[in-house]
Amino acid sequence: MTKNNSTSLTNDGDTSLGRMMLSKVPEVTIFFWIIKIMATTVGETFADFLSVNLKWGLTNTTIFMTVLLIITLYFQFRAKKYVPSIYWLVVVLISVVGTLITDNLTDHFGVPLQTTTIIFSILLIMTFVAWFASEKTLSIHSIFTTKREAYYWLTILFTFALGTAAGDLISEGLNLGYLLSAVMFAAAIAVVTIAHYYFKLNSVWAFWMAYILTRPFGASIGDFLSQSRKDGGLGLGTTGTSAIFLIIILILVTYLTKTKRDVRNLSEE
Repeated sequence: MTKNNSTSLTNDGDTSLGRMMLSKVPEVTIFFWIIKIMATTVGETFADFLSVNLKWGLTNTTIFMTVLLIITLYFQFRAKKYVPSIYWLVVVLISVVGTLITDNLTDHFGVPLQTTTIIFSILLIMTFVAWFASEKTLSIHSIFTTKREAYYWLTILFTFALGTAAGDLISEGLNLGYLLSAVMFAAAIAVVTIAHYYFKLNSVWAFWMAYILTRPFGASIGDFLSQSRKDGGLGLGTTGTSAIFLIIILILVTYLTKTKRDVRNLSEE
C-alpha cells in the first residue's frame, strides 16, 4: 500500500473547498506502517496503564486523553504542511482515544461488542460516503485542504474504534489467545497486500482495509507483550510495553524529521 496510482485517485482540480496547503500526511512507506502499528499497540497498553496502573479509571483517562487530543489536533490543523512530530502524536493520541471510546461503551454502558462493531462500521461507511460525495476522492494523497483533513482524522478515529471493537469481538468470541489473534490479523493484512500488488485491488481501498486491520493486529501484539504469562502473554506489563514502543516511535519520528524520507512532493501528483 505504498504510493501507486495517486494521480488517477486524486481530485487535484477541486481545491476551492478548503484552505490550500502542502500535503498534510506522510508518504506511505514501511516507516508509516511500522509507526502506525506501534501507535496502535500503545493505544491499547497506554490506555490500560493510565486507567488501571495509575488508577485513573476509564472516565478520567478518557477526559484527559480527549482534551490532549483536541489540543494536538489544533496544532495539526494549524500546520500548513506535514510535520512528523505533530502528525504522529495525533495518531498515538487518537489511537488511545479510539480504544477508550469502545472500552467506555462496553465497560460503562454494557454495549455488546457485536453492537459496537456494527455501530462503528456504519459510522465509518457514512464518513467514507460523505467524504467521497464532497471531495470525489478518498485518497490520502489528496489531503491538502482543511475539509479533507477533517474527513481524514474522523475516518482515522472510527478505524481505531472499529478495530478495537471488532478485534475484541473476534479474539474473545473465538477465544484464540493473543498470539494466535495477532497471526490471524497479520495473515489478513498479507491477503490485502497480495490482492493490491498482484490482483490490482484499488490502492485506496487496500490502504483503508490495511489501516483498519492493523488496529486489532497491534492491539493483539500489545496484549501479548503486556499481559501476564498465566493469561497467555509475555508479562512485560503495560508500563514496560508502552515505554518500549514509545521510545521506538520517538526514534523513528526523529529519523524521519531529519531525513524527510516520508515527505510527499505534490509536484509528483
